[in-house]
Amino acid sequence: MPIQIQLDQLLAEKDMKGKELAEAVGITEANLSILRSGKAKAVRFSTLEAICETLDCQPGDILTYKS
Repeated sequence: MPIQIQLDQLLAEKDMKGKELAEAVGITEANLSILRSGKAKAVRFSTLEAICETLDCQPGDILTYKS
């Protein structure tokens, strides 16, 4: 898939565990795992906004496009 998720790198930079992010954002760890693995078919803007707020980042820090 040409759109890649950079959540693992951001979590490492912020010294945060996936479980902490899932709780802060209000999603299940299973759904966060699907997103982190790149297997998600979609992501809600509200979820993306909550992730950006929690990690103090921009959507472009999370999502990248590789052709």
